[in-house]
Amino acid sequence: MNDKDLLVGPVLSFRGSAGGIWKVTALIGLKEAAPIPAMEVEGKPCPRPRELLLTPGERYLRYDLSCKLLKNERLVGYGIAGGPSWAMTVPAKDEAPRMAYVSCNGFSDPAVMRKLVRTSNAVWEDLLFSHDKSLRVPLPSGEPKLLDKEQLYHERRIHDKQLQRFHLMLMGGDQIYFDSIWEEIDALRQWVALPRADQLSFPVTAALERKIEAYYFGLYRQRWLPKDRNAWSSTLPSLDAATAMSRIPTIMMWDDHDIFDGWGSYSGEMQHSPLFQALFRHARRAFWVFQMQHALDELPELQDATPQGFSTQDPMYRPIGWTKALAKDPLALPLLDAQPGFSSVYPIGPLAIVAADLRTERSRHQVMGTDTWRQVKAWLNALPGSDSPAKTKPCRHLLFMSSVPVVHPKLSLAELLLDKFGADHVTDSNADDLKDHWSHDDHEGERKRLLEVFSALAKDKKIRVSLVSGDVHVAAWGTAYRKDLPASETWSQMHQFTSSAVVHPSLMGVMERLFLSWLNSSAKHPQAIDVMYVAEMMLFPGHDKHVMAARNWLALELDEGTPEGCKLWATWRCETETSFSNHLLAVAPVQ
Repeated sequence: MNDKDLLVGPVLSFRGSAGGIWKVTALIGLKEAAPIPAMEVEGKPCPRPRELLLTPGERYLRYDLSCKLLKNERLVGYGIAGGPSWAMTVPAKDEAPRMAYVSCNGFSDPAVMRKLVRTSNAVWEDLLFSHDKSLRVPLPSGEPKLLDKEQLYHERRIHDKQLQRFHLMLMGGDQIYFDSIWEEIDALRQWVALPRADQLSFPVTAALERKIEAYYFGLYRQRWLPKDRNAWSSTLPSLDAATAMSRIPTIMMWDDHDIFDGWGSYSGEMQHSPLFQALFRHARRAFWVFQMQHALDELPELQDATPQGFSTQDPMYRPIGWTKALAKDPLALPLLDAQPGFSSVYPIGPLAIVAADLRTERSRHQVMGTDTWRQVKAWLNALPGSDSPAKTKPCRHLLFMSSVPVVHPKLSLAELLLDKFGADHVTDSNADDLKDHWSHDDHEGERKRLLEVFSALAKDKKIRVSLVSGDVHVAAWGTAYRKDLPASETWSQMHQFTSSAVVHPSLMGVMERLFLSWLNSSAKHPQAIDVMYVAEMMLFPGHDKHVMAARNWLALELDEGTPEGCKLWATWRCETETSFSNHLLAVAPVQ
């Protein structure tokens, strides 16, 4: 196969684990005229690919790379017959996967990238260096790269066995940044300068609709497999997001930049304007194909459920029967049924992962709608806990992927000022960034609800709950707990791991450093959510502040072999000017 015919991919997607099968698919985009390549996994032909999207000049296919779970973990090779090949590591049966977490794979403004001391892909390079020994290419000087203590720990137990470190990669939002659409489509650039009344009534013509659609589908090709990277057939691999997604099956959930900056946090009038609705519609369709790897013609449209004769400040959609809609697809994502959004759930041995959709139903006053809350709670209540029958392996740890941190410093004064004097403006994200936070006053009630749901789960089923998030361009650790209970009641403690960003620069400019100081000052004060719950930022492991302004990625590993049983190890790798620093945290099981 000619490398020039490949437009995107392969991008691996994890579809769940059931019946002893590790279900994985691979997305590949091709020029329409190119022959459809035959894919092989473990030396055997893959089933015929499924066509997800056909547009003029382009074809997008999904291949089935599923394989059996065996007693021991193993390296599974796959590739294009007669062309390039890749590999992924599949965990042992009934064991929890080792995971990497990343977010913010891009940038909202090209100017901010010029502030970086190192390359834009430096954090991806470090992740891949830790993941796959075969990717450790020599430095330009010819000198070998040095392994630090954290990386050396994994050599004997993983790399010396010719395995890769991670079985899954959780991508918590902003896998792609669409903010450039406001500059690159002339009509939208003109729209930004219009008076507010004209913005709200701005008509979306058929020609503009086509341009918007083409932009959302086309940018994935440009960003996920850039033309200036080395071809797959090159002996010198490019250490970037494309290489990571080709070697680690992903669980992806969108955030605002996958639509455009601040989606869901503008006024109700603006959110429902014809232009905003058109942008959201096409972002949703592109997300469905590229990040969720489903056929475009199988995506149900959202239907308004607002009671007749009434208006609401929050979007109301009819729940979608995902089980019925995707019944013919054996590799459908494990989407929660009867919800309008894309929240998905993954039980994997002693671990459960909930990838929550916090954008489809978001408004200034709502993070998730009623139907989504109902389905999340029902699924959690059905998880096997410590009281499950002897033949059922219990879930020991729940990871809740919340694109925006549940526990984060609260900036009450800034909220007050922006609420009084802020205005909708797509080129100024300060107001919507604050309104996005679970800790904002408008979302505080829903945050309490989330903590109550997880607290009940931990108490009744003895399942440890941890929250993993991105979005905020810093690394941080926080906790939420019941202040009416002693610390020995560990089931009441929930840990927040915040890892952001893998590409977007952290807080670097003069004003950003002032904001960082303000953030750290605010983080010193616990947040009393009500008479029962407290959210508190902790000193970041191995650091003298509560938040660390550095690009970073996070490793997560559930260790069932500890004396306490099922301890979760979380390790942040934070970028420095010359290397990376390690920040390790251990979360013990509930007592």
